[in-house]
Amino acid sequence: MRPLTIACFALTLAAATAHAQEPAKAPAATAAPAAAAAPAPAKAPTAKGNAETGRQLTYTCQGCHGVTGYKNAYPNYHVPKIVGQSQEYLVNALSEYKKGTRKHPTMQAQAQSFSDQDIADIAAFLSSAK
Repeated sequence: MRPLTIACFALTLAAATAHAQEPAKAPAATAAPAAAAAPAPAKAPTAKGNAETGRQLTYTCQGCHGVTGYKNAYPNYHVPKIVGQSQEYLVNALSEYKKGTRKHPTMQAQAQSFSDQDIADIAAFLSSAK
């Protein structure tokens, strides 16, 4: 097996194990009538990213995203270019992988290991890199 394949498998396995160890959530209380609904909470302020820290965190990203034309072997996904993407796009994409709303096992495993600050740092670096 190639080292990258082993690393991706290990990350996916670690994420699945961490997810399985989370305590079960209690069922949500019954919803209040629409007339009594509170306004939606304000969006939490986003963390300010540090590009130098982000550079260090993106080391493993280069394995897939740093090779022109590279495609994953399982299944065959196109690997997008992430250098130079907008900071907002990168934060949204990584956050969606972390929440599980974007589907890709390797990216979900990677993103679940990142804090919100890590995501901001990664986005700050990738959006400013050439």
